[in-house]
Amino acid sequence: MTTTSVAPLTTADAEALVTAAVEAAEKAGVTVSVTVLDAGGHLLAFRRDDRAVLISGETSTRKAYTALQLNAPTADLVDAVQPGGLFHTLPTALDRPLLFIAGGVPVRRDGRLIGAVGVGGGAPEQDHGFATAAVASLA
Repeated sequence: MTTTSVAPLTTADAEALVTAAVEAAEKAGVTVSVTVLDAGGHLLAFRRDDRAVLISGETSTRKAYTALQLNAPTADLVDAVQPGGLFHTLPTALDRPLLFIAGGVPVRRDGRLIGAVGVGGGAPEQDHGFATAAVASLA
């Protein structure tokens, strides 16, 4: 039997993701909180700036968790939770509430899910851009 292994998301990777997201946000003049989770949903890195909206830390964590659990950017999932959508009842079915607002992005290596990054503090579209820029920086 042949197995394929993929290098996991490391603490160094997570710190680089945080740095890249913060740098992208600072260029836009936005203060954000950033959360990075590994493939198991464990916190690898977190940054909350005291100038950010107080709940931005929880928001970034829930965005990362949502992107990880559903293996998709949260920006792509908004319609799925509307009445009649594929995931309409999902947010109440899990032990941790999901957050379907743009800003959570899965992190993949060699096509496999290895973690997720969540950004909170800006407008949802901005947060999505910051998270996407962070993930792109790992390539």
